[in-house]
Amino acid sequence: MFEQAAISVQDEKTYAALHTQIDAAFKPSDVEVFLNRVIRQKLRIRDFESVLSRGLLGNEAIALYKALPVSDQGLTRERYLRLVEAVPGDLRQRYLKAYAYY
Repeated sequence: MFEQAAISVQDEKTYAALHTQIDAAFKPSDVEVFLNRVIRQKLRIRDFESVLSRGLLGNEAIALYKALPVSDQGLTRERYLRLVEAVPGDLRQRYLKAYAYY
């Protein structure tokens, strides 16, 4: 079974600020709006860098992400992907274009 390595966060302030923005996009009340924006941009939800670079996680998120050390960037991508997979199945089915692999 896969076990995630225990990697400590190096820049906790920037890391927390970025994760607040990511968590906001996946709040139950806002996740459908976020998924709709991803589809309108013709992006795949699992392509974190594209979603980030288009400003879908907030304009400040790009600068925050770039300011993080590489290890914190990796932890951020993992957290984002966990949130992507935690979206309820009915929404995932409704927004299949964003979730499908082509």
